[in-house]
Amino acid sequence: MAHVVDAIRLLQFQQPLLLNTSSNINRALSLSLSLSPSPIASSSSSASLAFAAPRKHLLSFKVCATVAETGQPKWWEKNAPNMIDIHSTQEFLNALGEAGDRLVIVEFYGTWCASCRALYPKLCRTAEEHPEIVFLKVNFDENKPMCKSLNVKVLPYFHFYRGAEGQLESFSCSLAKFQKIKDAIETHNTARCSIGPPKGIGDLLLEPSNVPVPKERPAEPV
Repeated sequence: MAHVVDAIRLLQFQQPLLLNTSSNINRALSLSLSLSPSPIASSSSSASLAFAAPRKHLLSFKVCATVAETGQPKWWEKNAPNMIDIHSTQEFLNALGEAGDRLVIVEFYGTWCASCRALYPKLCRTAEEHPEIVFLKVNFDENKPMCKSLNVKVLPYFHFYRGAEGQLESFSCSLAKFQKIKDAIETHNTARCSIGPPKGIGDLLLEPSNVPVPKERPAEPV
């Protein structure tokens, strides 16, 4: 409105006798509009500027987040040193053969399986606590024919193998029932070819086999 008043005053200065005519008022309005930016256009451009910076910042954040996410290993790729990823039936057979008499625990999992993901960190800690055990990981989607031939119908699923004894046990397990895995390890991860209880229980001390036993000296005469 101030621009309209200024324009009318300008016309009044130039043509004081014609100020009251409608044509001069229209000229004043046209002049005021030409001299001042439209309030709608101003607010629109301001809004565009206001949203431009946050949008650019958001786009930059998304790009950085994507780079950071792709740079980290996926949850099923974080392995303990004694965990092996199996990609084929031949790799599975080779791993069982190379394990010898060591206990082998096979986990059948799916990358999309929520129960597998929840259980996995605890399985990794168990693997770190038992470096003598071989843990094999079989991705169900990559090995469907093998999983079907092994009768794997639920995920996560576990097989226990050991040497010439072959498969010892198989069962499904979730995080809430992880004690089943601990109990199976305690049952099957024992020394083989032993007669009776091992030394080191009670008052007996475990004697290393590589230490020579001293010969008894003959009794000296009194």
